[in-house]
Amino acid sequence: MEAKALKDKYELKELELNSLLEITQAINNNLPEASLYKIYHFTLRASLNIKRLALYVLDEQWSCKVNFGTLRNFNEISLDDRFFKIKDITTINTSDPDFVFNEFDIIIPVTHKKNTLAFVLVGELRNDHLGPEIDANTTFIQALSNIILVAIENKKLARRQLRQEALRKELEIAKQVQQLLFPKNLPHEPDLTVEASYLPHHSVGGDYYDYVPINEDKFLLCIADVSGKGVPAAILMSNFQATLRTLARKTTQLKEIVKDLNFQILQNASGENFITFFLAIFDRKTDTLHYINAGHNPPILIDEKHGLRMLEKGTTILGVFKDLPFINEGIIPDLGSFFFFSYTDGLPETFNAAEEPFGIERLKEYLLGAQHKALKVIHEEILTLLNDFKGPNIYGDDITFLSCKLLKK
Repeated sequence: MEAKALKDKYELKELELNSLLEITQAINNNLPEASLYKIYHFTLRASLNIKRLALYVLDEQWSCKVNFGTLRNFNEISLDDRFFKIKDITTINTSDPDFVFNEFDIIIPVTHKKNTLAFVLVGELRNDHLGPEIDANTTFIQALSNIILVAIENKKLARRQLRQEALRKELEIAKQVQQLLFPKNLPHEPDLTVEASYLPHHSVGGDYYDYVPINEDKFLLCIADVSGKGVPAAILMSNFQATLRTLARKTTQLKEIVKDLNFQILQNASGENFITFFLAIFDRKTDTLHYINAGHNPPILIDEKHGLRMLEKGTTILGVFKDLPFINEGIIPDLGSFFFFSYTDGLPETFNAAEEPFGIERLKEYLLGAQHKALKVIHEEILTLLNDFKGPNIYGDDITFLSCKLLKK
């Protein structure tokens, strides 16, 4: 009798070792997770003759990955919250006849680096005559589960790392595309100066600005903010810039340009993204500024004759309606010398520690007092004002501003 017991123990250990070897080979062969769970299922059912089992694994949430021999389908049953506190192999013992996990005798936590990866619930393992074999069996189940689940966790980690690397490359491409969109050279002449500042919230933002000389007398200024981030937003903005520059070579009729831009955005983005946009063309020969504001933050115009004005006339955001519901063109004649300042919503929506926005009034007050300073100085001082205002807070959005100063000879 003793010899038979020793033989049984030897055969069981041999089965366990063979099972561990098979599992290790499967992991080394990089089998998918579903195959690893099937091997786990077969190994425990065949080698240890376990009658009932449920394996709950933490992915995004807890779910049952392996289940056999139970009256209920535990794939459809959530793990009991009380189990989350269990750190050691524990007997399931409750007097509640309605407790669904009464089908199991023990619960075995599977941990890795102090993190609980899974719980194994086992039934019909406890028999009084088995004695110390209980500890050996549960230890083997725990070891086997740990090997499988650590391998699966490593697969998840590898996938996350691949996704992060893909995202990093995507953002790098988007950043390069965006940098190509911005004009390389802005005029810094005695009578005309254009300055721009761009502070992305992330490595890739959704803001865009441009300066386009049309001919000796006319030049175009624009600023825009595209919804969304990353490569899709960068590609949309790239298409937007190409379309705008092509249209500007063909016509200076702002309504025609804006209608065509709206059509192109709708075609390219299929209504999933939209753009707020401000477009202006100044004619030095007639001293006239023509502009359309398409749902963008109103730029500020300051001149000696009229003081400060907000440039609000225009239409709604682009890329939402097939036909723009209305479109008005702002025309400012006899402008002479002027100071123009445009910005995206990240500037007025910079918040301080008291959750108070920087707002437009602070900006207007500063610009009225600083209008005669050099544009580069104005941009530096605004960035300093924003940094001082926000304090320890982080910027909540991209911040872009484009300014222009024209001196009439």
